[in-house]
Amino acid sequence: MTKRLLTLLALCCLLGAAQTCCAEVWYVDPDGRSGNAGTADAPWDIGSALGGRQKVEAGDTLYLTAGTYRRRPNELFEVRLVGSAEHPIQVRPAAGQRARIDGGLSVQSPSQHVWIRDLEILVSEPLPHKPVSPGSHPKDLSRPAGGLHMHGGKGCKYINLIIHNCNQGISCWKNELNPEIYGCIIYDNGWLGTDRGHGHCIYTQNEEGVKLISNCIMSCRFDGTYTLHAYGSERAYVDNFLAEKNVCYGKGPFLIGGGRPSHNIRVFGNYLYDVDMRIGYSAPYNEDCEIRDNTIVNGGLNVVRYRNVRRQGNLVIPKDGQRPAGVKTILLPNRFDENRAHLVIYNWAKAKKVEVRAERFLKDGEPFRLKDPKDFHGPAVARGKCRAGKITAPAESEFAVFVVLRGG
Repeated sequence: MTKRLLTLLALCCLLGAAQTCCAEVWYVDPDGRSGNAGTADAPWDIGSALGGRQKVEAGDTLYLTAGTYRRRPNELFEVRLVGSAEHPIQVRPAAGQRARIDGGLSVQSPSQHVWIRDLEILVSEPLPHKPVSPGSHPKDLSRPAGGLHMHGGKGCKYINLIIHNCNQGISCWKNELNPEIYGCIIYDNGWLGTDRGHGHCIYTQNEEGVKLISNCIMSCRFDGTYTLHAYGSERAYVDNFLAEKNVCYGKGPFLIGGGRPSHNIRVFGNYLYDVDMRIGYSAPYNEDCEIRDNTIVNGGLNVVRYRNVRRQGNLVIPKDGQRPAGVKTILLPNRFDENRAHLVIYNWAKAKKVEVRAERFLKDGEPFRLKDPKDFHGPAVARGKCRAGKITAPAESEFAVFVVLRGG
């Protein structure tokens, strides 16, 4: 290797190290101000920090300190941050603190490579006591919409968010390119109209790139709403989706399909209970899909008008169907948090307690807590220690889902 080449390599290493060393940590607080320095002692406000009006650069981290971030009217805080694939911008709570967005977020261009994680998004205004007017935009539904709305990000990740009590959990549209929605808990969103329930866990469309929806827990409040609603009319695109390792239960069918022919639909290893899965909708035909290793209990699997279908390893048990013997447990470690996993239990034996193999997640003797996904910040449902590579979970009914956290 020549001396010149060695010198160039050394310079490249120094430049890479310099980029890493220059990454900054900034702080945001419910009472912060745009004119502050963005430090722990002088934090920014959330609107200017997320909206690109502060000097937040690739590789930086925005820490949201504990509290509730709320604005009325215009309850959605815009995100306009630009990171890079090698050095994403991270938006997350400060260590050990709970940051709540009472309203929502709207991700707009030119956002790129932003990781938004571990936040809670909700709307505190209650739903009306009685059904409102029919349709998707009733004038007598006066509460803010809230939720997470993706309109123009590129390569962004939305990780371990808790989204509840909004009019819709997540909206992820055509111009949001190559997002990853991972590990989110989405429940009790939507509202009741005189016609039916409205508002879904995830409503999405796609044309270019791939939308990845993985390892999420989703449950709906009202009939007529969907857990995954990848849907559009004959003018909208529903292409290039990968949905894997999601848990959907209670109310809310799981749908990928619309009026325009779909292609490149992959649905792997999802776990459904009391929820139907439908791949394809009203399009006269669809191109190609792969439906593999899904478990659907008290529901059906319907693949509609596809020219090329790869379908393998799916377990589908209707409500009156024969149950297997024993218990099926699935532990799904979290790719972005080594201290967290999702646990799914199909308790066909109707046992009071179930043993779960956990050696991929916990070491022998390590303590753990089980949390109800719909009460993540509440008390633990159960505690224990890993013994001989196993943990014990309560499971009095046929189905249960928990968040497993390492530590006592």
